[in-house]
Order: sequence, then structure tokens, then C-alpha cells
Amino acid sequence: MLTRALGFRVKSGYAIAVLLHGPADRPTAVERRIVELSDPDDAETRQPYHSGFGEAEEDARKIARRTRAIERAAERSVAALVDGRFTGAALVVGSVIDPATVGNPHIRAHASEGRLFRTVLEDALRARGLECAVVVEKQLAARARQVLNRGDAVIKRTVAAFGKTLGSPWRSDEKAAATAAWMTLNRP
Repeated sequence: MLTRALGFRVKSGYAIAVLLHGPADRPTAVERRIVELSDPDDAETRQPYHSGFGEAEEDARKIARRTRAIERAAERSVAALVDGRFTGAALVVGSVIDPATVGNPHIRAHASEGRLFRTVLEDALRARGLECAVVVEKQLAARARQVLNRGDAVIKRTVAAFGKTLGSPWRSDEKAAATAAWMTLNRP
């Protein structure tokens, strides 16, 4: 079983990471941090498929430039986080929808950003030798019950204890990342 695992809740421009130490039947919380997936010096990389409030970016060159900056930022952030201590990771995402299937340009921009930030984080982790799983947030509770072989009450109690160890903030995003890390500890 894995002894150290990372769980991420991927957002637009960043991810919340929770690091757990195993074994899976007695996990302990080690750390929580924000992982930058965008360039903090370039606000346009936070929402690269937007040209302004509520408007989709149409300029492919701008999107390509922003995407390259995002890839570099994700690689730097993951390199600073992953130092060989971890053997697995899991990402909790809002959706895995194909943006091309979304008709509304503004919603398509959000779907494109979701896919971009998920894939750059996944690629950066895999480049460091980490196996990665992706879980859609709406499916997380059911997958956790199945993978961890525990009921909702036990999972919630354990995840709440991680929050007490790591301190505030401990919101739904941190809980999702912690749950993903715990599930990763349970992988052979």
C-alpha cells in the first residue's frame, strides 16, 4: 500500500493539495497548501479562455500564450511540491466534459479552462513519476465508499479529523482533496 499520497481539488488557476501519510486504515494529515497552476504575475492565465467578464476569448494566439504560461507554472509548482516522497495522486474535478460539446461560448470557456488546468496538473504529476486518478466531484462520495470500504459517517469523521490537524480553512474543497488523497493511499 502507498505510504504518502496527494489529493487535489482543481480550480481555475490553482489547486488545493492535501498530503496524507498512510497506512490507509490509519491515515494522518501532513500538510495542506495551494498549488499555483497559473502565473501569479499574469492575471490572464487565471481564466485563459476569457477575454473579459463573461466573454469568451476568440484569439487563438492569446490562448496559446496563456496556455504555455500555465504549463510552466504548473510544472514549477509540482516540482516544488513533489520531491520523490509520494507514490500516487488523485485529482477531484468539477467535470470531464468535452468543451466542444458545449454550445454556449461562455460556458464552453469554463469547460475549456477546467480541462486545461486538470490536464496540466495531471501531466506535471505524471512527468514526476506519479500515477494519477481523476474523480468528478459529484461521484467522489460514492467512489470513496467503494474504494475505502467505509460508510459515509466514518469517512466524514476521518476527513473532519484531518481538518482539525491541519487547521482552517477546512471547506469542501479541502475535504475533497483529503478524501482523494485517502483513496490514493488505499491503492495497491
